[in-house]
Amino acid sequence: MARAQRYWLIKSEPNLYSIADLQRDGRTCWDGVRNYQARNFMRDDMRVGDEVFFYYSNAQPMGIYGAAQVVREAYPDHTAFDPSDKHYDPKSDAANPTWMMVDVGYVGTFKEPITLATLKRTPGLEKMLVIQRGSRLSVQPVTPQEWHIVMRLGELST
Repeated sequence: MARAQRYWLIKSEPNLYSIADLQRDGRTCWDGVRNYQARNFMRDDMRVGDEVFFYYSNAQPMGIYGAAQVVREAYPDHTAFDPSDKHYDPKSDAANPTWMMVDVGYVGTFKEPITLATLKRTPGLEKMLVIQRGSRLSVQPVTPQEWHIVMRLGELST
């Protein structure tokens, strides 16, 4: 039986890695996730072909700036083993890695960002995790209904 399509939202800060960076690179590893629940989503649930919203946090305006797709399933996050990397985790063991990452590929950039304010006032998105107070996960699921509503709000350019 085929697995149902899944949808996600990943957060970045534009000064660290932007949708323009992903467009330039074509694909990237989504490293540095150091939250167990977000790690579990990547490790246990994200599959090649899943669709992903690219969200800017700590930006003006905060919001969804583009779309990507999972192009490689979870594998050990090498930054956890590198003492010179800001995501280094001295407790992480290469033989039994704690932290995982996926690779995402560029799909498109919204002509105008879909701001957090827009998401909050759009019917059908009331339960979307990114708009919930205190929701800080850098990787979070999006329902199919939420995905389709957001896609109707914006126009992707590729």
